[in-house]
Amino acid sequence: MAVVENPIVVMKRYELKYMLSPEQQDAFRRRLEGHMKVDQFGLTSIASLYYDTPDYRLISRSLEKPEFKEKIRLRSYGLATESSPVFLELKRKAYGIVYKRRVQTTLPLVKKFFDGEGDICAGGQINRELTYFRDYYGTLVPSCLIIYDRTAFFEPDGDLRLTIDGDPRYRTDDLTLTRDMEGISLLPEGYSILEIKVQEAMPMWLTEILSEEKIFKTSFSKYGTAYAYQMNSITGRGYNNV
Repeated sequence: MAVVENPIVVMKRYELKYMLSPEQQDAFRRRLEGHMKVDQFGLTSIASLYYDTPDYRLISRSLEKPEFKEKIRLRSYGLATESSPVFLELKRKAYGIVYKRRVQTTLPLVKKFFDGEGDICAGGQINRELTYFRDYYGTLVPSCLIIYDRTAFFEPDGDLRLTIDGDPRYRTDDLTLTRDMEGISLLPEGYSILEIKVQEAMPMWLTEILSEEKIFKTSFSKYGTAYAYQMNSITGRGYNNV
């Protein structure tokens, strides 16, 4: 299980997303050799429980593609228990830059936090931001569970990081991190999402690989796509109209 040593993490970076066919993923992984390495956790199943207002104010706003948007989610690496570490994340995107605040916590403390019974961590700026977010939006409830199988890569002598998320899937019932990793697939079989996370510019060697393998940037959002699928299912339009 991935557990950070520091229970509070702040991140600021660019995050670029690409959709990979099975063939593109195979070629891309081969060409990463010599540039990047798989991190110590290898292939990891990750579950992210998104919270929203009862009228889906956060995801509805996000789908409008504003210059500024924000969301809050609870993440576990593998199935969670009442005592295992989980991570409450506040993620904001402004003018293409992603800012993330992350706190290590437990399920009972998260429940108390969203019930308005206390702070999520012991004071500090991150706690104030999370508490302000909760109080600003009022009632926040579990709205969607996103699950995927991630392989993370790092650059040994740099700050470049990328991830490949296989079989992204979702469910909107049984919204718990403790049951299983089952869900409805968001992509055709074998397809995956590549996310490149950089502090500054992308290295030239990586730009060349993307260009030569015809891997193009996309605005794919797992939660946004799941929400659109669910709304289309309710209205009878079907998934193929997304």
